[in-house]
Amino acid sequence: MLSEAAAEVLLTADPVCKAVRSRDAAKRWRKGTIAALGDHIPPDRPARPEKPVLLHPGKMPKRKIGIGPGGRIALLHALAHIELNAIDLAWDIVGRFTAHDPVLPKVFFDDWVGVADDEARHFLMLQQRLEELGAHYGELPAHDGLWQAAQSTAHDLQARLAVVPMVLEARGLDVTPAMIERLKAVGDPQSAEILTVIHDDEISHVSAGVRWFHWLCKESGQEPAETWRCLVATYFRGEIKPPFNRVSRNKAEFPEDFYNPSVPD
Repeated sequence: MLSEAAAEVLLTADPVCKAVRSRDAAKRWRKGTIAALGDHIPPDRPARPEKPVLLHPGKMPKRKIGIGPGGRIALLHALAHIELNAIDLAWDIVGRFTAHDPVLPKVFFDDWVGVADDEARHFLMLQQRLEELGAHYGELPAHDGLWQAAQSTAHDLQARLAVVPMVLEARGLDVTPAMIERLKAVGDPQSAEILTVIHDDEISHVSAGVRWFHWLCKESGQEPAETWRCLVATYFRGEIKPPFNRVSRNKAEFPEDFYNPSVPD
């Protein structure tokens, strides 16, 4: 059952084991070894390792990319934490909405299992790079803000899509290119290449969010842009503000009139 496989990933505490289990479950779904959706209820919170220590987002230390490895390690550690959370966010969508009304087509689950597979691959790439720099995931503090988005939208798939892929992942498209350039500037093309892969994959993740958000709006007769803005105002704690990476957002088919109030509908 796909929902049971999702719960197994969510309940795996060890980060590397979680990523490997995520990739294995995705492989079995694509091969048809897992065929039925099932009705296994996912946990309210995913299992987490003892480290990293989780802090309030406002208490996280500032990081700066410099010539030495410390700043790069801090950046890659923060990104690894984001990707670990992204594994859980993708599997939570898969497992939590199997009984959604209207019924979701199989391709919906194909998309989000694929996202979960990508996020696991990203985490493993970042973990390997951290090890190459003499570090590992868990040795620096991290924050728990990302899972708040899952908790606040656990009852509403439309809200989940509006906030997670269309706000949080879209923001990743905005900020990652500058990180890539800074890494290149300090002589770390290996890390820059990893971030380039992540950025390019995230375009397809945002695109999936936009596509399924439009599908739900069409099913319910709602106007997409207005509905998105209303859901974001209700469920997202923060502002949608520039700069926007319009090139990557356009590749994801995310219309600018959704997120930029200066653009007329």
